[in-house]
Amino acid sequence: MSREAASSGNAGFTLVEALLATLLMGLILTALATVTAQWMPSWDRGVARLQRIEALGVGLDRLIADIAAAEDVTAGTGVDASGASVDAPIFDGGELAVVFVRTTLSPNAVTGLEVVRIAETTDDRGPVVARSTAPFSPGMGGARDAEAMLFTNPVSIIRAPLRLSFSYSGPDRVWQPTWHGKSQLPRAVRVRLRDLATSETLAVSTSTIIHAELPAHCTWAKSVAECPVLAGQASSSGSQGNGMLGGQ
Repeated sequence: MSREAASSGNAGFTLVEALLATLLMGLILTALATVTAQWMPSWDRGVARLQRIEALGVGLDRLIADIAAAEDVTAGTGVDASGASVDAPIFDGGELAVVFVRTTLSPNAVTGLEVVRIAETTDDRGPVVARSTAPFSPGMGGARDAEAMLFTNPVSIIRAPLRLSFSYSGPDRVWQPTWHGKSQLPRAVRVRLRDLATSETLAVSTSTIIHAELPAHCTWAKSVAECPVLAGQASSSGSQGNGMLGGQ
């Protein structure tokens, strides 16, 4: 009897042991909660930063692809004294905005051309670089008449504190801050992203070459004289060649 009573008295935990175990568990949970509270905000900030970087990369890729698809299209309204067309391509480039014509991109739209404007504007969340479009029609006016066009469907690309600026290069490969009223499209467009808080140019800044090199009417030209762009390129190549020979 005494042996059975002794064994039954040692079975299980005492009240003190249970309280100590509960206290120890509480201390462990408190320590875990403290550590979690310290790194969770950093985790959230890291995830948010990665999301912003990813959105920035997608937006910049989309913007570059847009500009690279610019078409050499004229309004078809300007003629000189002889009746020949002197229209410049519908392309107007500034430091903070660019207007050009490209093939319609919307999947639900009829295949054709549209006028695209990428410019800095403001919405309910502050400054933003947005892409908007307007329908293209012959005789609609040049790119400098962009303010008269009805641009719709704005899509946000880049938001503050980042600011976007453009520069343009012709066949001479010299970068210019603007491209107004030129007889041909720029050869390349450079896109710079700058942090307004630090005035630092970001490493993701890039450039692109415009795929369309000649206007449509040059495809059926029988001589260089019938395509002013080709004539200009031939003259430029000749002068560069003479310069190289003279240097030798």
